[in-house]
Parts: sequence; C-alpha cells; structure tokens
Amino acid sequence: MINTMEEVSPVMETPMAQPFLLERRVHQRKSTVSVLKSKLKQNVTCSGPRVRSTLTGFFPVVRWLPKYKLKEYIWGDIMSGLIVGIILVPQAIAYCLLAGVQPIYGLLTSFYANIIYFLMGTSRHVSVGIFSLMSLMVGQVVVREVFLAGFDPNEDSTPSGLVVLNDTLDTNLTDDTVLTVEVMGMQCGKECYAISVAAAVTFLAGVYQILMAVFRLGFVSVYLSGPMLDGFATGASFTILTVQAKYLLGLKIPRHQGYGTVVVTWINIFANIHKTNLCDLITSAICIAILVAGKEIQDRYKDRLKIPLPTELIVVAGATLASHFGEFNTNYHSSISGHIPTGFIPPQVPAFSLMPRVALDAIPLAVISFAFTVSLSEMFAKKNGYTVRPNQEMLAIGCCNVVPSFFHCFTTSAALAKTMVKDSTGCQTQLSSLISALVVLLVLLFFAPFFSALQKCVLACIIIVSLRGALRKFKDVPAKWRASWNDAIVWLVTMSATALISVEIGLIIGIVFSMVCIIYKTQNPKVSLLGRVSDTDLYEDLEEYKNLTPPPRIKIFRFQAPLYYANKDSFLKSLYKAVGVEPFLELTKRKKAEKKGKDMSKKQAKTNGEKNNCDVFIGLVQRELEFHTIVLDCSAIPFIDSTGMATIKGLVKEYKEIGVSTLLAGCNTLVIDILQKGQIFGNNEKNMSNYLFYTVHAAVLHANQASTAAESRSEDSTV
Repeated sequence: MINTMEEVSPVMETPMAQPFLLERRVHQRKSTVSVLKSKLKQNVTCSGPRVRSTLTGFFPVVRWLPKYKLKEYIWGDIMSGLIVGIILVPQAIAYCLLAGVQPIYGLLTSFYANIIYFLMGTSRHVSVGIFSLMSLMVGQVVVREVFLAGFDPNEDSTPSGLVVLNDTLDTNLTDDTVLTVEVMGMQCGKECYAISVAAAVTFLAGVYQILMAVFRLGFVSVYLSGPMLDGFATGASFTILTVQAKYLLGLKIPRHQGYGTVVVTWINIFANIHKTNLCDLITSAICIAILVAGKEIQDRYKDRLKIPLPTELIVVAGATLASHFGEFNTNYHSSISGHIPTGFIPPQVPAFSLMPRVALDAIPLAVISFAFTVSLSEMFAKKNGYTVRPNQEMLAIGCCNVVPSFFHCFTTSAALAKTMVKDSTGCQTQLSSLISALVVLLVLLFFAPFFSALQKCVLACIIIVSLRGALRKFKDVPAKWRASWNDAIVWLVTMSATALISVEIGLIIGIVFSMVCIIYKTQNPKVSLLGRVSDTDLYEDLEEYKNLTPPPRIKIFRFQAPLYYANKDSFLKSLYKAVGVEPFLELTKRKKAEKKGKDMSKKQAKTNGEKNNCDVFIGLVQRELEFHTIVLDCSAIPFIDSTGMATIKGLVKEYKEIGVSTLLAGCNTLVIDILQKGQIFGNNEKNMSNYLFYTVHAAVLHANQASTAAESRSEDSTV
C-alpha cells in the first residue's frame, strides 16, 4: 500500500491527516509443478492441427508460398536473385582463401545455404551464405589443425585435396611420400583433411544453434552490443586484410598460428618482400583500381543505377582470360586457383573424431553467426514493415550449418552487403534465394572449370575491397565519442583486441568489457539533490535546472541505478556527501561532546560547589542539524536485492538515532515487495504509511506536517 497524501493544512492544532492508501492486488502464484504440467500438456499434445502448425512453423515457406503474388513479386525476386547470384560466385571462390579450403567448397556452401534458408527462413530479404568473418574464423581453425596434423602450412606445397577425396591418388603426384591422415576410415591428404575440419566445426556450430533454438536461448545475443559487434567486425577486417596481403605480393608464407596474427604476419611480409612476384603485384594493382573505381561509381550514382555494377564478375572474367592466355602460372609462377571440378561431391558424415578438438572453436562461430543473422533479419524486417521470428531464424541458420556439413561445406551466416543488394534490387520474398542458388548451380555444373586459371591475388583483391565498409567505421569514431564515450571505448577496446590478439579473444574481451562498463555505470550512477519547481508538485535536479527551490530542512536524494550488493557503498557515500551528514560520525561526535560536557560540568560544579550545571552544558553541545528529514526518491531505482534492502533498513535506523526521519517515495512494486520482506515497515507493515509515499511531494508534505507536530509537542512539554 502506497501513501498518496495530498496537500494538508499546516494548522498545528489539528492532528496529522491519515493518508490515503492504495490496496495491492493479491496474485496467487502457481506452483512450479503445475506450470511444468501445463507447458508439457501444451507442447507435447499431438493432434492434426498441432502437427500442421509445427510443420508450418518449422518450414515457413509452406505458409507464404501458396499466397505468393506472382505478377507483383516475380520480377523483383528474379532480378535480385540473379544479381546476388552473380555477386556470390566470385565471392564464394574468393572466401575459400580465408577458410583455407578449395574453391569448390565455397560454391557448394553457397548453394546449400540458400536452398535451406529459402525453406526455413522468416526474413524476406536476408542473404545467407559465405561471410568473410565466418570464413576467417573457420580458416583459423582449419590452418591450426592442418599444421598440428603435420602437413606443410604452405598452400602450394601439396596437390589438390579434392583428388584425395575422390580416391584418385594415382594422378598429379610425383612424390611417393605424400603425408596422409586417416579420417573416418579414409586416408586424407592436406585438402581433404582441411575440409573435414571445416565440416566438423560447422556441424558443431549448427548443433549449438539448434540447441539454443530448442531451449530458447536467443537472449544470449543481447550481450553482444552494437558497438561491440562493430568493433569486432572492424578488428576482424584488419585480420582479413593482413591474411590476404601476402597474395597481393605473391608471397608464399604460411599463415601465422596463435596470437598476434596481424603483427607477426606483417613482420613476415616485410622480411620476405624481396621475393615479391611482380606479375601478382601488377595484377593486384590493376584489379584493386578497377574494383575501387566500380564501388565509388556505384556509391556516387546509386540513385541513377537501377542495378549494382557486377564489378567483381567483370574482374574475375577478365583476369581469368588474361591468366589463361598469358600462362601466368607457367611463365611467372603466379599462384592460381587450380582445377575446380563440376558436379557435386557425394555426402559424407562429418568426422566425429575431430569434433573434440574443435568443440570450443564452434561456440563463437555459432554465437556470431546467429547474432549477425538475427540482427540483419530484424533490421530489414522493420525497414520493410513485417516481422520475423528470432527463434526460427536461429533454427534456420543452425540447419544451414548442420545439413551442408554433410556435403563438405563450412559455416555460413547472413551477409550485410548482399542483403542490402537484395533489398535495393526489388526483392520481395526468399524466392530470390532460390534464384541465386540456381545461378551457383549453373557454375557448379558447367562453368567451374573455367576459373582454374584465376590468380589467387585476384581473389584476395575482391576480399580486401569488400572490407571498405568495415574499415570506414574509423570515420565514425569522433561521432561515437560525442554521442557516448562509453560506446566509443567499447568499440576501440574490442577492435584493438580482435586485431592485435586474435578474433576469438577479441570477442571474449569485447563481451566482458561491455558488461564491465555496464557494471561500472551502476556502481557510479548519477546522484542528485532535488528542488521544487515553484507552485507545483514537481521536483528535479538542482544541478541541472534553474529556478528550483529546495524544501526547507528537507533533503531529497535521487539515486539513478538499481541498488544491489555491488553499489551499496557507492549509494551510501554519495548520500552522505549530498546531505553533508554521516549518521555514525555524527552520533560519535555527539557522544564525545556529551562526555566532554559532562566532564566539564562536573569540574565546574566542584569548583563552584554547584550540582545543577550538568544539564546546561549538555544542552550546549547538542548541535541542531540543517534538516530533519531525508526523502529518498526511488523512482529511478528499478530493483533492489537483499543487500540493498539491508542498506536502506540500516540507513533508516542510523538516521533515526540522530533525529532524522527517512522517507521513501516513488518505489515500484518490485522494490516495495523486497522492503516488505525485510520488515522495514515493522510487523504487519504497521508503519508503512509513515515511510512509503507515492510521490516526492506527498513525502515532503508529510515531513513538514510531522515536523510541525513534533515542534508543537516540544513547546507544550516545555510549557
């Protein structure tokens, strides 16, 4: 029950008005057993409508495809699907460099991911497939495991693993001592082992995501703040650029294992810069110039251009023709993609023997993949006026990883750039993903071998130029700092840790640092003394607003944070500093002064032979405080714990000992319930109406009335 006392007459002769009390509703809490029974009955019941609802929820395509507006949607879906497919093909081949696997696996991954998301996704615009960040994280695991298995970390040191995978080891091998590793009863070469590791970590990441969906653990993504994700993506972009820089120069140096990849790789690059391949360097310079020019034209004239420029495809086609007819690999020893076979590879169960080694690596993959997918889904759904189901999105992206892992694929996620292309080219439904998958299918069936002469430096150029957006985030740092220095620091710390230490450690540091910043805010919140706006019942911060009048002999204190174990000391210190009186010290001073006064009075009495001066001296040492009441404005306290309750209880008691009343105003029901459990208002809440008030103004009126009544009683007793 909350005190809502209104304006009362300050006439001293009248007794204190009894405040009006709000009566709380009684909520009967169901037992845990009954709640579990009802949920089990609701979720386990098997009926025709229930089965139909479950299937349509699991495959949303069954709901929207029969309602598809052919004339209205088809051309936008076909156009966006074709454009994204054209962009997807060169990126699928290029990102395999990051993942440490052969180009065929990138095409397979893009194909299966688009098909599965078409069936299971709830977003109409998200493009799911190969993403540079996911490819980098998979590649770090692959390169580490390949190195630990004893293979040469140099990319060009072994024949194609696809040959091993297809059991045609008798071709293209000149060394009789080729290292192989047994995986699932099959002898695997380097590339076969690499895709086995990638498929194993992808399978586990998908399983984690499905389990998160089943147990509805999507709330995990709330700990990935926007500034933290931006900083993480920018720091990872530095790592991606660094890993790809060696291809621009044609250097054959292994990828660094462990922490400090950016620093160590650049040291190795400069140590081997005299080995630069001029053919790769010139090709890289030309390709980057064309790609950047195309991107700039696209950005400058995006309002006039109806479709994005297929710059990547043009560069890939031109570079492939130049490399093929110029025989760059033979004449200039330029690294090329190598043979890319057509058709599909038979499915294979992921290597369970490798999963214990990569189980921890799959966790950040699962979380980041899910976080990017859901955030993009919700962003574009809000932009286009529809809703998505985050739990189904998590299930969909989990299946986009689990199912393709049986077909030699690696981890996928939603990609911002391709999603923006879909949105800007008229995409209406996920039918566009099916069109993109058909474009990739054509390449898989017919055109893949034509990319065999494509230089790796060209693929590296495509990857590096695609990082422009992430690297441009540095321009936003001053604006971030002006908007929120806390967010700017989170961005800088996460970016630096990701770039300078490692991607996984950077993610952990970013999450922990973000949470530490929130804890720091709650431990050091804004506190203020309030004053009254003239002729109103409004009270605001005296430091922030002008023309406010503090009520006489009353201190109104506002604490803008939850009150719990971590900030109780901060609460007490700030309150003592604001009101200027610490009760324990004040009580100690009074006791010392009282003792000193007694001693002095005794000495003087002995000197003068008097016995009545003791009371006079005691009265002289008792100083009167500037205030008689503290009002705690609890409107900005969302919750308190048992420690916070004990803190308030002790505060009320300590100030009462020095003659100061403590009143509570604006408490929400959660705070009231905790206070009642701590019996702050006495047994059966008998003193509740004297401590708890609905508004600050009601508490001030009560304090003034109580003070007037106390003074009146004091005067009567004196008389």
